[in-house]
Amino acid sequence: MSLTAPANDEPAHDTGTAPARDLAALDAWLEALSAEQRVEWALAHGDGNPALSSSFGAQSAVTLHMLSRQRPDIPVILVDTGYLFPDTYRFADALVERLGLNLHVYRPLVSRAWMEARHGRLWEQGVAGLDDYNQLRKVEPMRRALDELDVGTWFTGLRRDQSGSRNRTPIVQQRGPRLKVSPIADWSDRQVWRYLQAHDLPYHPLWHQGYVSIGDVHTTTRWEPGMKPEDTRFFGLKRECGIHEQL
Repeated sequence: MSLTAPANDEPAHDTGTAPARDLAALDAWLEALSAEQRVEWALAHGDGNPALSSSFGAQSAVTLHMLSRQRPDIPVILVDTGYLFPDTYRFADALVERLGLNLHVYRPLVSRAWMEARHGRLWEQGVAGLDDYNQLRKVEPMRRALDELDVGTWFTGLRRDQSGSRNRTPIVQQRGPRLKVSPIADWSDRQVWRYLQAHDLPYHPLWHQGYVSIGDVHTTTRWEPGMKPEDTRFFGLKRECGIHEQL
């Protein structure tokens, strides 16, 4: 299949001003392609500098492998909140070495100690505290990363079946000045497993201990029977940290 959309379907690539119907047509066209073809198209036709954000979470090896195969030097953005699991840091180190990733680590402007001195343990202060925590330790560093790296095409590993809040994730969307591309948005857990098996790639070590969604130590819990995956994050009070809602 050609990786150039039909002329009567493809919008102008100045997507900052592209009509919504054009992006919708492009998204519908990309739905018919494989994830690898979507990546190939976006790298060739996306706006500005490309980058991939990754939490180095449970199934992150899929997009890290897929993107780095086609663009070995693509910047990979990791937001280090200072509260990640030790296993996450070791997992990131292992994948960086194995895949030769061009890793860019961004951290909050305020240290853990200073934040806790000013605000206490924000993650224990209900939804409002969680929102403040996420703004300080996740959203602001990611916004800064996207700006400083001058990212025009932002790749993510979002998938629709990860949670109810993500079940309408498009393959491509305009988010402010950036084209946001989620090449495996329509993948199931089984498709993820098959890809990992085919390429001898690992799950996050905590996956095998029952952690299905992995963030910070104090806001991530092990999955138990009867729980939805989103219940394992933020004490079940919310699913999203704000990055993919605001940026």
